[in-house]
Amino acid sequence: MDTATLPTLTTAQVPPQLDVVDMTKRFGSLTALDRVSISLKPGRVHALLGENGAGKSTLVKCVMGFYRPTSGQILINQQQQAIHSPKDAHGYGIGMVYQHFTSVPAMTVAENLVLARYDTQSIINWKQESEQLKAFIDQSPFKVNLHTPVAQLAAGEKQKLEILKQLYLKSRILILDEPTSVLTPGEADEVLGLLRSEVVKGNLSILLITHKFREVQAFADEVTVLRKGQLAGQGAVRDLSVEDLAQMMLGKIRDTKSVNKIDVDNNTPVLFIHDIHADRDNGLPAVEGINLTVHSGEIVGIAGVSGNGQRELVEVLAGQRIPTVGQLKINGETYTATRAEMFQHQVYALPEEPLRNACVPTMSVAENMALRTFDRPPQAKWNWLLSLKAMRRMAQNLVNIFSVKTPTVETPIGNLSGGNVQRTVLARELSSESVKLLIVANPCFGLDFAAVDFIHNAIVDARNRGVAVLLVSEDLDELLALADRICVISEGKFVYESDINEADLNLIGQRMAGH
Repeated sequence: MDTATLPTLTTAQVPPQLDVVDMTKRFGSLTALDRVSISLKPGRVHALLGENGAGKSTLVKCVMGFYRPTSGQILINQQQQAIHSPKDAHGYGIGMVYQHFTSVPAMTVAENLVLARYDTQSIINWKQESEQLKAFIDQSPFKVNLHTPVAQLAAGEKQKLEILKQLYLKSRILILDEPTSVLTPGEADEVLGLLRSEVVKGNLSILLITHKFREVQAFADEVTVLRKGQLAGQGAVRDLSVEDLAQMMLGKIRDTKSVNKIDVDNNTPVLFIHDIHADRDNGLPAVEGINLTVHSGEIVGIAGVSGNGQRELVEVLAGQRIPTVGQLKINGETYTATRAEMFQHQVYALPEEPLRNACVPTMSVAENMALRTFDRPPQAKWNWLLSLKAMRRMAQNLVNIFSVKTPTVETPIGNLSGGNVQRTVLARELSSESVKLLIVANPCFGLDFAAVDFIHNAIVDARNRGVAVLLVSEDLDELLALADRICVISEGKFVYESDINEADLNLIGQRMAGH
């Protein structure tokens, strides 16, 4: 690319029309996208809405060339085109702003803009580049200091830089993947408002992936809703109410699986969460004033779209994140999630992404199963001398009980499939008969049906034994099947709570979408 041809927003070309026709994408036996069609007209904002796992990311990755669709067509201005890479997509004026920042922190804004280009210049004339970049920034909707290192930018400025990179590359179709997930509400409105003004001018078209109804209604012209990889509905935003969108996203009828729940005494409070606040890694608030009590013999489900504070709340409960405000109690005693307190109160956890958060991949199955108890009899004498024979014997027993498929208990756990890693952690966390509190986060993400049924049954069996269970899941069907009580978390706050038998699905959908 010749630097002389880099964009000026005053001479913008009309964005092309993008049509996706009958797009299907399969991963083995899993159909992630099933004959979905969508049309992004020039100079429009088209929102793509749906629950986690609905197929939104799969669709845009096919458009961007990250995935090869199993079947279907991509049309640019009514002409079928083959897009095999993001560079191909760039050639048609399509650029994507990802949910996570892609800029190099140690480099300046100017250096990141030049780095984003597809040209292969070996020598850069920085005087000429600086003049052109200044002219570009002066015309752009976002003002970011060119000489500031990215590491020193606030989250809002980093997101503006991600968008600026695409404008600098002359992208006329922007795919925005949850662009406001790292922004404050004020920053979100500023960014989307400025982009909307460029759309109105005819400079851009935008495909906006979001889970927030408010953003759809405030900034989008059309909306397409996906559910379980299929088209659930689409139309002009002005013709659709919040209730219409919620019904499309969640569906009218849910097939709730049957689990073997029995009546148990659930009057004893086990976990008490009072006014808990916690920040994200970037310092922005993640959890704001959460209050909850979980009793013995009940499963309390927390529903919500990813990124609304669930991960940070679970990390607080697991001792991986320090709350900024608030108090935790278990069995009436102050709880700070130390290892000693977990053992005292018999608190166990099945975290999200267990291979990263609950295991040591290079250690064996037996060693990972012993992480809770390696320094206690019979696996240790005098609390320090390890008995490897006892450790392997215990692990083999758990492998048999929980049907973990592994060549031997000496196999590194990182060599196991996702379902068997999950079974291994579940075996470790539920092997004690004295479990009082079980904290579970997205336990079945990406697992096959057999593994899902096994894990669901194990969770319900624990509940039937009187264990208090806090189940955090982005799969609403899972919560409806397992939970006795359901809460919805949105932007770090509980915005809905109900017994499962009285749950209003329409209202849950609205609250999950931030309305």
